[in-house]
Amino acid sequence: MSAKPTAPISRSDLADLNAFRVVERLRSFTKAAVELGITTSALSHAVRNLETRLGVRLLNRTSRNVAPTEAGASLALRLEAGFREIGDALEEINQMRDRPVGRLRLNILSDGARLIIARYLPRFLSQYPEVEVEVSVDDRMVDIVSEGFDAGIRFGGTVPEDLVAVRLGEDLRWIAVASPRYLYRRPVPRTPEHLREHSCIRLRTGQGTIYKWEFRQGDDYRVIDVPGNICVNETTLAVELALAGTGITYCLEDRVAQYLRDGSLHIVLPDWSPREPAMHLYYPGHRRIPQGLREFIDVIKEGITADKQRISSP
Repeated sequence: MSAKPTAPISRSDLADLNAFRVVERLRSFTKAAVELGITTSALSHAVRNLETRLGVRLLNRTSRNVAPTEAGASLALRLEAGFREIGDALEEINQMRDRPVGRLRLNILSDGARLIIARYLPRFLSQYPEVEVEVSVDDRMVDIVSEGFDAGIRFGGTVPEDLVAVRLGEDLRWIAVASPRYLYRRPVPRTPEHLREHSCIRLRTGQGTIYKWEFRQGDDYRVIDVPGNICVNETTLAVELALAGTGITYCLEDRVAQYLRDGSLHIVLPDWSPREPAMHLYYPGHRRIPQGLREFIDVIKEGITADKQRISSP
């Protein structure tokens, strides 16, 4: 007895199956819509159409969560293997291309966005114009795998150990800074403890806690819970407030290098400025590396090296 022929799969079928697969993996229509680059309503419509064509419910939806039915879980498992095969096949074809093509989704903390992405992404796009790059700037510690990102950029000490991490440049110097106008009105701090007598611009981290400023002089390490009637969750705003003479703030030296050169800001407690781990780009090693990511890493590392040589040359 001959096997029943398989019905042809249309382009819309593939699109709807992929839409369902992403929703099931992220357990969220909102997050899946962001990853797929479509509206939530369009995504919901695609999944409903798929369920109608198949004649079976694939997802249980409530106002708070999304979970697969037994049929949906079984289908998602098979689809994950199938789409992985499709991805591997496309990757083999892409390896025959001279230049990468595709889309990169990156999750970057705000310091990384200003110091890495703003500097080197234009160079990457000029060399590889067929790659689309989507950047999400977020100081929260995001699970890039479950959120559907290809890679992230964080400080070295915060990268999960089960991910592949690539060091970007040297260790980073953290400094306290204030404007000449502010320092003219107040006694200059001589030790970290003297900051308790000053107006400080406090920082709330992506994890929701207020950051305690860290200082180091040789083996002497101190952590100060600084006072202040202003608290912000963005370094750019903190620096702007410091420029306005509002108080002392704490940030990466590279974020205020121009202001230090032109005298708009001065380093407070320069002998106590600690160096901490460099930024790292990281990605899941168990997945196929997406098109363009290796080239993106190379462009960043080459750019950092070139900038370092330019600064150090007489």
